[in-house]
Amino acid sequence: MPLINISIDITHILALCVKRVQRVRVILLGSLPNRCLLCQQRIDQTGYQQLFPNQVLTGVCQVCLATSLYQHEVCLGCGREIALLQAYCGKCLKQEPNWVVAPCSYHQGLGPLIAAIKYQQQCAPLKAIAQQLACRIALLVKHGIIKRPQVLIPVPLHPNRLRQRGFNQAWLIAKELSLLMDIPVDDTCLIRVIDTAPQTGLAGKQRRKNCHEAFKLQQKTAYQRIALIDDVVTTGTTVNEIAQLFKPQFVHVQTWCLARAEAPGLLD
Repeated sequence: MPLINISIDITHILALCVKRVQRVRVILLGSLPNRCLLCQQRIDQTGYQQLFPNQVLTGVCQVCLATSLYQHEVCLGCGREIALLQAYCGKCLKQEPNWVVAPCSYHQGLGPLIAAIKYQQQCAPLKAIAQQLACRIALLVKHGIIKRPQVLIPVPLHPNRLRQRGFNQAWLIAKELSLLMDIPVDDTCLIRVIDTAPQTGLAGKQRRKNCHEAFKLQQKTAYQRIALIDDVVTTGTTVNEIAQLFKPQFVHVQTWCLARAEAPGLLD
């Protein structure tokens, strides 16, 4: 009995220590210079930590973040504005394309910050945008629009690109979502076998040709539901190419990303 009591006491003390360290971390981070990368104003933490305990908002202020999020419901197929909270617009309902979940449009505020994560290693706003993505996912799951996946799979980089960039932004997003939503990350089952040219600036047909057979599954998956993780989805070419690899195994694939770069005209 004494040994059991000692074990319980130590566990309790460790838990208290972790909480205190987290609190000190929040205080220290909150005291450091912290300005919004969009409006350059000092980031106010008031109210934010009530929504996300032990977290400090960095990279983007609450005003810029809130105004950049979707202010309406969107189709999970094409990104078109829709009136009701549902999976598809009338056009996509006929084809039922893969779900793409994002908290905002790349063209309406947060695009420069998301681009800076990839190209300038400016990761300060990543956590805040990932938190909004997690909130969006939770809402859709709550209303039965989408199903919670069993695993998160970040879209992989080719080893050459990974060495050049030094990190995979999709992996960083996946790890953040994993912590927020308690869903494991699997970064071993999918690899990129072709060092493709950047997709930026390519038309749809060029994107499909560029990504054709660029990915490979390392082994047969044991999952029935997965979420592919990427920073931005434009035409969906990359994630659709990956989804085809899982189709023979009857795996349900959806895509989660920080922003969606909708086709021209959809936001008009």
